[in-house]
Amino acid sequence: MHCTARSSDLEGQVPIDLAEFHNELFQDVHGRADADGMLVEDSFFEVFTDPLIDAGELETADRVHYTSPRGVRVDGYAGDPISSDGVLSLIVSDFSQTSELGSLTATEMNAAFRRLSNFAERCLRQEFRDGLEESSPVFGLADLIGMRWESLNRIRLFLISNRVLSSRVDGREAGEMHGIPVSYSVWDLGRIHRFVTSGREREDIVISLEDYGGPLVVLPAHLEAADYEAYLAVVPGAQLAKIYERWGARLLEQNVRVFLQARNKVNRGIRSTIEHDPDMFFAYNNGITATAESVEAVPTSAGLTITSMRNFQIVNGGQTTASIHAGLRNQSVDLSQVFVQMKLSIVDSDRAQAVVPKISEYANSQNRVSAADFFSNHPFHVRMEGFSRRLYAPSRDGQFRESKWFYERARGQYQDQRSRGTRADRRRFDGEYPRRQMVTKTDLGKFLNVWRRKPEIVSRGAQKNFADFAAFVGREWAKSPNGFNEAYFREAIAKAIVFKAVERLVSQQAWYQGGYRANVVAYAIAKLAHDLERRKLSLDFQRIWRSQAISEGLDEALKIAAKAVHDVIVDTPPTHRNVTEWAKQPACWSRVAELNIEWPRSLDEQVLTRKEVASNRRAAARDQRVLNGIEAQTAVVAAGAEVWQAVRHWGISAGLLSPSDAGVLKVASAVPARIPSERQSVRTIAILKRLRDAGCHLAPDIM
Repeated sequence: MHCTARSSDLEGQVPIDLAEFHNELFQDVHGRADADGMLVEDSFFEVFTDPLIDAGELETADRVHYTSPRGVRVDGYAGDPISSDGVLSLIVSDFSQTSELGSLTATEMNAAFRRLSNFAERCLRQEFRDGLEESSPVFGLADLIGMRWESLNRIRLFLISNRVLSSRVDGREAGEMHGIPVSYSVWDLGRIHRFVTSGREREDIVISLEDYGGPLVVLPAHLEAADYEAYLAVVPGAQLAKIYERWGARLLEQNVRVFLQARNKVNRGIRSTIEHDPDMFFAYNNGITATAESVEAVPTSAGLTITSMRNFQIVNGGQTTASIHAGLRNQSVDLSQVFVQMKLSIVDSDRAQAVVPKISEYANSQNRVSAADFFSNHPFHVRMEGFSRRLYAPSRDGQFRESKWFYERARGQYQDQRSRGTRADRRRFDGEYPRRQMVTKTDLGKFLNVWRRKPEIVSRGAQKNFADFAAFVGREWAKSPNGFNEAYFREAIAKAIVFKAVERLVSQQAWYQGGYRANVVAYAIAKLAHDLERRKLSLDFQRIWRSQAISEGLDEALKIAAKAVHDVIVDTPPTHRNVTEWAKQPACWSRVAELNIEWPRSLDEQVLTRKEVASNRRAAARDQRVLNGIEAQTAVVAAGAEVWQAVRHWGISAGLLSPSDAGVLKVASAVPARIPSERQSVRTIAILKRLRDAGCHLAPDIM
């Protein structure tokens, strides 16, 4: 069965936390609809598809609503199948308008999937497509399905619901549509609740190898006394392909290359070997590096075998895996002759966030895009989190109470911290960190990338946009970490304020008929950024931070931009009749960038010259250097003399300290009798980080 749908049964005792979760989510849906000026059903779609994207089920979720009295309905899709290995993902919503917790029956579930299947079927009929309004989002989706149908490999149908699926429903059997395999997935309130409150970055992946060709014979590659497990294995190509067929890119989510297009010479070489010399694949290919949180290992007459793996991740070898999977559908390829070597490291969930990025980074050492850029424990995210917990935002006009913007660097942080303590504690938390002022790291990537003039990347969805943003931050951090300072954080929040304001104002415009709002918002801001850059000007973001709102002059300018870019976006070329997919193309941005907009004079009052911006940034970087020195000095003194004596002894014994390094650590070893300077403290921390990379496990909690 390919329908994961079980949840707690409403006929028994409903856990209070599920009831509270339902109420909070219900209020969140309505609150977002009111704040952003959108329909409640559109707000529900956004709120409920965010976890699917976080869970790796979908790369993106584009809203397209269509329903007819003839039992046809669709509420969204997950992008062009051509960009997801020929997989068409369609979404149908079941939103209960009542605030009471409800139950979703098997009959209702099947009816929802039937309506969604009917929509897919109708899209194959020319008369159905011709009967749709060409400017509507549903026409673009129907036209896309019609064009891509012959190249589809799989169809996935998703049902999202704020009701709880009865425990009497054990799933729904996979089927097919005109010979194409169809799978069903239900994300009801219970499943959303389990995922959001689990504290995990992804929903568990449990692979029973019996379902994919049988257990793997492995060779242990660790010492019995070690606190680390590792295995070497030879994986049949067909087995790896079938596992990837089921779980897809979720297996590659820790891998830097998951977001890269696999069309380079290396990938072509892999595919050539599979097609022409499959028996030599093992000899020619470097294999894959993988991790799992746990495995079931069973001794047999053939040797030690692994029968199942929990949260299996391919951290190096994504191109290899995807290429082998492509061979699964190529009748001229014989995967029975393809074998892949695998190094499998067992990393439990407590250590995964710290260890897996390093495995990925070192395994991908030939690719200098830092693997750590994709992880929540990268120092950029840690620093942004620190600013968000420390810096109060100025109070808005007419308000006396100051609040903060909560930066959620790891999924579930906001909910976790909010749920701690008593109800009075929760009210205080809500006052200090209002829900409307919570920003996730993927949100931040969207808010900032539009100002980097990349609306086509933002339009491709949270995952692909964040990959682009993370690679950029990794490069900039390596060049100048002091550039990411308090002023940077305030500017980032100002950009969030602008983005949210444009979302609201687009919904309020008379010309806006629904659909494409996300694309219009991204393009409008990017167009403003482009034209200001061309004039060597920048918006005064610190002014926006101080007022916590955009001015009337900026509001006027953004309304003009939104209308202008909307007209360009919906006027698609003959080769791209789907507006949503057209907005994801560089050609669309090129057309908008060249657009001539007469900006209002009021905009001139909101900008700074490039010279003023550069001066402000230099001052902010100097302040950050001072702050870094103070933080380092505080950390060195707090650690104590014994720690630094042990670190110094380890470094000398390993032959990794220069005389100068040893001297700096000697000063640190004398605290508190002797206090190192800020510069000495910064160097002490840098030496410690270098020794850690070399295997020193001392002082793990320092900075």
